[in-house]
Amino acid sequence: MDGAGSGPSAEPGPRPGAGWGSGPGSGHGGQPDGDLSAGGPSDDRPGNRGASHGGSGGGGASGGEAAWPTGPGDIRDRLEKTGYLVDDGLAVACFLALKLRRPIFCEGDAGVGKTSLASALAAALDAPLIRLQCYEGIDASQALYDWDFPRQLLHLRAAEAAGVTDADRLEGELYGRRFLVARPLLRALETQPCVLLVDEIDRADDEFEAFLLELLSEYTVTVPELGTLRAESPPVVVLTSNRTREVHDALKRRCLYHWFDHPGFARELAIVRGRLPGVTARLAEQVTGLVQALRGEDLVKPPGVAETIDWAEALDALGATEVDAELAVATLGSVLKYREDLERARGLDLAALLAVRGA
Repeated sequence: MDGAGSGPSAEPGPRPGAGWGSGPGSGHGGQPDGDLSAGGPSDDRPGNRGASHGGSGGGGASGGEAAWPTGPGDIRDRLEKTGYLVDDGLAVACFLALKLRRPIFCEGDAGVGKTSLASALAAALDAPLIRLQCYEGIDASQALYDWDFPRQLLHLRAAEAAGVTDADRLEGELYGRRFLVARPLLRALETQPCVLLVDEIDRADDEFEAFLLELLSEYTVTVPELGTLRAESPPVVVLTSNRTREVHDALKRRCLYHWFDHPGFARELAIVRGRLPGVTARLAEQVTGLVQALRGEDLVKPPGVAETIDWAEALDALGATEVDAELAVATLGSVLKYREDLERARGLDLAALLAVRGA
């Protein structure tokens, strides 16, 4: 396929497990690329923080020793050590994604921890996180590679000033690896090991989705001027979707699928307490209970776990150790983001809802 690369690879194809270690004591040597975004608007809203280790920022450190997870229980323990709580289904899906080298497709409402899963996986596996934020109109050049035209022009002028007349040599220099700007997908192919987050794929168009499907099938791309690049070890790939549109079945079939639902009271409370250890237990319980109740209303946008954390954090910033109906109404903007939802919530008997939770 047309794409980017640094020259033909000597490897005949992706080697499952390469670069990660196949047992206890096996290590890796990842490169610290951090959290890299393609050009275009990024999405750093709190809704992407969800229930886990981090939000849109870079994941784990690289260059350490990380043995291959031995089973779902092992990967679950590693994720929970980063602060990301998982259930049995997600633990199994993550382990199979690693074992089978299959992307994991995470779908659900905003703010339920989909994006944060990639950050937690990167931390748990001690690998860099490379993020591609999708948006309407994104294309292959913005996700894969581009040429550094200003530097190419400067090089051309310098060559002309130096009296270089060998056109073939000059063309080879202009389209060499030094002038290739690697975007997130190319960086992910060149970085072993790493975790690649393709965030909000539902915001991209059908053409980009088809391009991504082809790349994920072979983990191979070609730059006409340079040759073919094949990943020595496929990255761990996490795709997320807020289901603003249906993603095509072909891409879903390539992946392991997991639906992210809003957590129950006990799990959400544990998440809030884990993320905000300085908040009083009473305040955390009250806020979690109110959010659980609000999700039962007919809202335009039910609040996610990220909004629960935001609300508790806002109340704590006001010095509150518990919440009453008046304070809850005054701070509803931390948890509800639509005028219609604010009006509906103000019409509820919040005092009664607090009483139901034993406040």
